[in-house]
Formats: sequence, structure tokens, C-alpha cells
Amino acid sequence: MQYDKALFETMSIPKAVAKNSIPAIISMMVVFIYNIADTFFIGQTGDELQVAAVTLAMPVFSLFIGAGVLLGIGGTSLISRSLGEGREGYAQKVSAFAFYAAIVLGLLMTVVFWTFMPTLLKVIGVSPDTIDHTRSYLTYLAIGAPFIIVSHTFSNIVRAEGKSTLAMKGMLLGTITNIILDPILILGFDMGVTGAAIATVIGNLFGALYFIVYLVSGRSILSIRFKDFQIADGVMFGVLAIGIPASLNNFMLSVANVFLNNFLMSYGDVQLAAMGVAIRANLIMIFVQIGLGQGIQPLIGYSYGAKHFDRLRGIIKFSVITAVVLGSVLTFIYWIFADMIVQSFIDSEEVVTYGTEMLRALIISGPIVGIMFIFINVLQGLGKVIPSLILSISRHGLVFIPLLYLLDAYAGLSGIIYTQPITDILTVIISVVIYLIVSRGLVDHKAKR
Repeated sequence: MQYDKALFETMSIPKAVAKNSIPAIISMMVVFIYNIADTFFIGQTGDELQVAAVTLAMPVFSLFIGAGVLLGIGGTSLISRSLGEGREGYAQKVSAFAFYAAIVLGLLMTVVFWTFMPTLLKVIGVSPDTIDHTRSYLTYLAIGAPFIIVSHTFSNIVRAEGKSTLAMKGMLLGTITNIILDPILILGFDMGVTGAAIATVIGNLFGALYFIVYLVSGRSILSIRFKDFQIADGVMFGVLAIGIPASLNNFMLSVANVFLNNFLMSYGDVQLAAMGVAIRANLIMIFVQIGLGQGIQPLIGYSYGAKHFDRLRGIIKFSVITAVVLGSVLTFIYWIFADMIVQSFIDSEEVVTYGTEMLRALIISGPIVGIMFIFINVLQGLGKVIPSLILSISRHGLVFIPLLYLLDAYAGLSGIIYTQPITDILTVIISVVIYLIVSRGLVDHKAKR
């Protein structure tokens, strides 16, 4: 029962980043497949209203993932710093807290969503044509809230002990299950969006069980034993201090999508469906960068906890360069094949036309957007609460929503389409400024030592 100490302390920086980030990137591709599987197979029905319903439900699914991010990223940051400081027993208390908190939070969200479903449907902006499909999808999806949260919590936390490949395998198990069930339930049994929701729930159940089996097998330094559960001694506060800013990114994504969907509804269901397809298609670019950032976060936290400041700065420099190279390559590929990518999601000429324009707009910021995700994860790994909070709410909140109102007023649908790339460019600038301020503190800290 030992974590991968060589990964954190002696392995070369490029190799350590690759070892932890490649499985994390693959895991994010798995999340991407989760996101597109429902849309792809529902798109094969040729029913644009069902595609629009899944688009409308996306903010709700993001809330479930956000709860997993809250506990997972918060737990990972605290555990990696604790391991760097040599406090293995404390790390076990953190992982046990995250496990039981995930179960309780999931059950609460299930009850709340079922109870307030009519209000929820109004908030996310359903139309008379999409309300039945959206209600059906969300009713079944809510059942899986505990499984979704546990799965996403521990796909993050096991990376804190250097088990990035294991995290990838857990996500793969859930995704493969979902992909197998989607065509059977959606098309074979003609269940449409209901079948998509059931497949998603079962897939996440399998993923959650995979992590639970690993954690009770004795192969992990972490614990989910109830005797290790603790909220005192800074455990709950330490998780929430970083977890809340991290999850706010998902929460603000949900809020931003609700705003975006409501703006698009005034232009029609076709435009709404097209943006839903474009956003999902763009997730490859975004998730590659998020995966790179999540892969380095445990390395950052451990190096900071162990006071290895030179290694910490080396990891950041290498990761920023890697993010720019990856972003540039993906942007080029997306631009060339945009129409083919969109067409693979849905067979509707009008949706494809709008979707292609929207996708090309979204990728304008592609070469540099990864810098923002690197610095978000750096701040989380360092345990910097306020800077992390500011950056987390900027992309989908402080910058995006005001820009959405402004550009819609002055440029209509075109303004809405270009809101996200402009937001990304501004947020990258904000992230660089915040990191430069924080990094001066690291230099001062090292000098004092």
C-alpha cells in the first residue's frame, strides 16, 4: 500500500507530466464520449426536438459533475499536498470524507430534482415542443446522481496517489457500458431520450463500483472506511476551500448554458440544436486541455507540499508549452474538417450549416485556451482559494454572461456565436495576470526558506 513516490519526486518533468496527464486526457476523452454518445444516437432518430432536449438538460448533468468536481478536485488538492508533507493518515481521512459526502450529496440532489422538476424545466428554458422529452430525460438521470458524483469524485482523487491510469480505466468502464446500452435502448427499444438517460445512469454505476472495489482492496493508500470519516481538523474546510471554486466552474457552466439556451430559443430550435452539437464537438479540444491540467495538479500539489519549488516551476513551464502546441494542432484539424465533424452528429442539412459556422467560431481561441486550464489547476494544486475562485467564475460568469447580453444586442445571432471565443481570450489574459501575482509569492516563500 504505497503511492508512486518516484513520479512525484525523481522522475523527469516531461515523463512525469506525460505519465500523469496522458491517462487524464484519455479520461477526459471518455467524458467527451459520455457527452456525445447520447447526442449521437438520439441524432440517429432524426428527431431534432429530442436532440434539443438533451441540449437543454446539459446544464443539469453539469451540476452532477460539478458536485463530483467539488469533492474530487478539492480532495485531490488536499491529499496531494498532505502526501508531499508526509501526512498519509490525514490523506486517508480526506478520501473517506469525500466518499461519504458524495453519497449524501447525490441522494439530496436526486430528491431535490424530483421535487422541483416543474420549476427546473422552466428555469432551463424548455419550449412546449421539448418539455416532455426534457422531463423524461431528467427524471431518469436524477436517479443516477449518487453514482455520477462518486464516479467523478474518485476519478480525480485516485490521481493524487499517482494512479492516473486506474482513473482512466474506471472512466472507460462506465463509458463502454454507456456506448453498448445507448443504441440498444435508444434505437433498439425505441426509448429515445429515456433510454439515453438510463444508459448514462448504468454506466456511471459501473464506474462508481470500480473505484469502490479498488479502494477496499487494500491496494490503495487511501481509505473509504467509515472509521476514517472526519469533518474536523480542517478536512471538510480544506476540501471545500478548493472544491467550491473548482465546482463553481461547472456551476457557472450550467448557468451560462441556461442563459445561452434562452437566448438561442428566440432564434429557433434549429439554432439551439446546432449550438448543442457545436459545443459537444468542441469538447475534444477543451477536454484535452482540461485533462492536461488535471494531470499536473497532483504534481503541483505534491511539489508545493514538499517545498520542491524549482520542480514546481518546471512543471508549469513545460505544461504551458505543451498546452499551446496541442491547442494549435487541434485548431488546425477542427478548422479543416468542421463540416464533417458536425455532420457526424446529426443528419440535418440546416443544423449542419449552422453548426459548422458555430464550431469554427468556437475554436478561434483554441491555440491559447489551454493556458487558462493549466493555471486553474496550478492554483487549485497550490491551495490558493481566492485566486482560484476568481479564475473559476470568470470564463462562464463574470466575462461570458455580460458579453452575451452585449453581443446579442449589437450583433444578434452572430454575436451569440462569437461570445465564447472572445470570452476565452479575455479569460486567458486574466489567468496569466493572476498567476504572475501568485508566482511572486512563491518566490518570496522560497527566499524566506
